[in-house]
Amino acid sequence: MSVSRRRRFARATATAAAAVLTTLAAAPADAGEPAGDRGLFLTVSGYGDTWIRGVQLNCPDTRASHPHGAAACEALTRAGGDLDRLPEEPRPCTKEYDPVSVSAIGTWNGKPVDWRKSFPSPCTLDAGTGPVFRF
Repeated sequence: MSVSRRRRFARATATAAAAVLTTLAAAPADAGEPAGDRGLFLTVSGYGDTWIRGVQLNCPDTRASHPHGAAACEALTRAGGDLDRLPEEPRPCTKEYDPVSVSAIGTWNGKPVDWRKSFPSPCTLDAGTGPVFRF
């Protein structure tokens, strides 16, 4: 191989290596799970907003900000992020009317979420949404 061909080959190899390194450096550390792509701010409030509480849920729940984070993330994953399809945990509830409202705002797998629903009592909320709003 002549000297000029070796130099061209070396330059081409160096350029290709630099391009690969640049691409790898620009990629997120965990390409399988984009940061902030599965985070929801969840709220529960009493009738007429007499009280309200909220928590940030990021899946996977590595910060343990939700008291049942792993179970809540699992329930949301099984429902495909659709809060109307959360697995129910049926149980008997009294007919006492003590309405609560819930909301979930954020993103799930890159899709925006802005979901709200009211339940006749905290018991029906828990039975209908499982661990997601259990905080």
